Amino acid sequence: MEGAVLFVIIAVVLLIVIFSNIHIIQQYERGVVFTLGKYSGVRNPGWTILIPYFQSMRRVDVRSTPIDVPKQEVITKDNVTVNVDAIVYFRVLDPAKALLETTNYVYATTNFAQAALRDITGNFELDELLSKRDEISAQIKEIVDKETDKWGIDIENVKLQNIELPADMKRAMAKQAEAERERRAAIIVADGEKASAKAVAEAADLLARTPGGIQIRTLQTLEKISSDPSQKTVIVLPNDMKDVIKHQIG
Repeated sequence: MEGAVLFVIIAVVLLIVIFSNIHIIQQYERGVVFTLGKYSGVRNPGWTILIPYFQSMRRVDVRSTPIDVPKQEVITKDNVTVNVDAIVYFRVLDPAKALLETTNYVYATTNFAQAALRDITGNFELDELLSKRDEISAQIKEIVDKETDKWGIDIENVKLQNIELPADMKRAMAKQAEAERERRAAIIVADGEKASAKAVAEAADLLARTPGGIQIRTLQTLEKISSDPSQKTVIVLPNDMKDVIKHQIG
């Protein structure tokens, strides 16, 4: 009887130990297993059993992961001090390397991206920094990707986010933009006046070449004047009368 009870107790303890060492690895994870402290393989998603007290496992997320590169103070090639930050998207391709080659692969990637951001942006002038973001981002990606390859990490993308200019530079750019808007407005007004003058000249030429055109235009003008309530005295002489009066005076 005592032997049966002891057997049941041992069986229960074994079951508890076994079930406590069954692990579920999610689809987006990989399990890096160590046996007696030595790397012994990578476990794929699903159920996995570890030998109690002999094996341990660390999970590594293999999804695309964004990390913010903190704002960095950079002196551009033309000696303008700006603050630049970025975002880096990376993915772990080799979980074993990510754990074995660096103490913290996320921290290491972030710090290297900071250094690359300062180095690359410092090689450009301010105007280039503002207009060539994609080119600068591509150069940063290439450098960081090459360095993190030994950690089993792939840099998928790098995006410059904010480029913060000094206050005096912002005011100067605002004044420049305002002057440019005023210049364009003046050009538009001048073009409008030029077109209007051309239209008037064409209309006058057409009236002069049309028989009776001037008289009709004069009558239209008189009609508009007559509708005005202000006091006016208008004397209208036909063209032939003007010629007679001019002849008599002469």
